[in-house]
Amino acid sequence: MHHTIPANLLLLTFGMFWLIPPIALLAEPPNERAKILELGPLVQEAIQNNPEIAATREQAQAMKERAPQVGTLADPELKVQLWNTPDSLNVTKTQTVIYGVAQQFPFPGLLSKKAEVATREAEQAGQRLAAKEREITAAVKVAFFELLYAHKAIEVHHEQITLLRQFFEIANAKYRVGTRTQVDVLRAQVELSKLLQHLPILNQRQQTAQAHVNTILDRDPHAPLGLPRAPHPQPLTQSLEELQDHALRLRPELQEADLAVARFQSATQLAQLQYYPHLRMELQRWQNYNTDDGFGGNVMVNIPFAFWTKPKYDAGVREAAAQVRSAQAKQQTLVTLTRFQIKDLVVQIQATQEVLELYRTTVLPQAQQVLQAAHAGYRTDRTDFLDLIDAERALITFRLEYIRALVNREQQVAQLERTIGTEF
Repeated sequence: MHHTIPANLLLLTFGMFWLIPPIALLAEPPNERAKILELGPLVQEAIQNNPEIAATREQAQAMKERAPQVGTLADPELKVQLWNTPDSLNVTKTQTVIYGVAQQFPFPGLLSKKAEVATREAEQAGQRLAAKEREITAAVKVAFFELLYAHKAIEVHHEQITLLRQFFEIANAKYRVGTRTQVDVLRAQVELSKLLQHLPILNQRQQTAQAHVNTILDRDPHAPLGLPRAPHPQPLTQSLEELQDHALRLRPELQEADLAVARFQSATQLAQLQYYPHLRMELQRWQNYNTDDGFGGNVMVNIPFAFWTKPKYDAGVREAAAQVRSAQAKQQTLVTLTRFQIKDLVVQIQATQEVLELYRTTVLPQAQQVLQAAHAGYRTDRTDFLDLIDAERALITFRLEYIRALVNREQQVAQLERTIGTEF
């Protein structure tokens, strides 16, 4: 036998339900008319405006200006020399005035080798710029998909709120006619309150994700953004070996490592050229006070192979050779790490893809069917309200897990593209 409830208690319960919705204003439902946020333009804007990329770009440009500096002869020297000036300091009666111009000539090949080392270093800076662009591109994509998840989570919660309001109205109607107890009404109210209380947290996550995107783009963190367009996941069509081969050819970090080896090999050759003497030539014009004028000159060479100076050049060669071995070790480490990263990401993507397919074809349809059956059963008093709530909880959980898996998959693809060095 069902008990009827006092009218004042019924009004109180019903009133509490309708006092709850203003909390939801902290996270408004998605606006269908809001501007659609596309990923491609965001990536282009980040490459143009991101401060980290700008700093790396200027550094690469600065490195390009180094080769012309180190590959050029030293400045010539001009000389004026007074010989045998009288005690009266009358320079017009100086016995001899010598005017000279001198130039130092390094051993042939040394300047070109210096320029080669500087060019390799500039090319490394160019690859660092490419790597930074890939890094920021991946960061934009990760932040974009995190923003997408925040929007979708809010959307799902609002849909579930609408559904729970329907449940509340059904439970309240049954309670009024005495076919159900007050417990069903209170349970609906509690479930609705839980969803509404979670909306401010989702709203905060959305604002954080939006600020993250704006920061990467060098915008005001509070600048408005549209609704991110959901991706259409595409299966990986390339084999693991193909992806690894692409990375070995295209990844900027690996290209930089190759250039580092070449640079230090050139630096070793440069250090060996230091064993050879440099030539200094001077052409002179002599003006004599009491005799004929004339020309003169001298040639000087350094002696780098003297026993007290040679050790420093030996140390320079050993240093450069050690740098080559270090660069080769780093190169091999990066190759191994790249292979592992690609393997790990491919496995993650494949696993996530399987999870997505399972959710799409099995879990979500079944959860929807369970909810529909529980809904129909509750309307006809064949199932308990708790079964209806459990079905609703399961559906929202599965929907959020599906969206999370979808976002994770796209973020994993973004990291894979960064590791390989190109987009699919």
